[in-house]
Amino acid sequence: MPQAVRHPGEIQPGDIFEGCSYHPCYCYDISDDGTHVFGISLVDGSTIQCSISGCGVRKLTPAEAWRWKSAGPADAELEPGIRWC
Repeated sequence: MPQAVRHPGEIQPGDIFEGCSYHPCYCYDISDDGTHVFGISLVDGSTIQCSISGCGVRKLTPAEAWRWKSAGPADAELEPGIRWC
């Protein structure tokens, strides 16, 4: 089950997270104040910046990230314009 990230320090570089576009992302950096997460989408390789307080960041396991990449998140219905699978 994805783990909601609500506070700075709950996610670190090297973690996998779900960004606000529902892409599973590899976290490569955190802002100096810990409030923003920078990642690379595991779906299309794009870079993403998400706010911990505003974007609904969730940590994913590697298995969850693979499911998200292959079929999208199990707990969200994606509109046709943002589906990738």
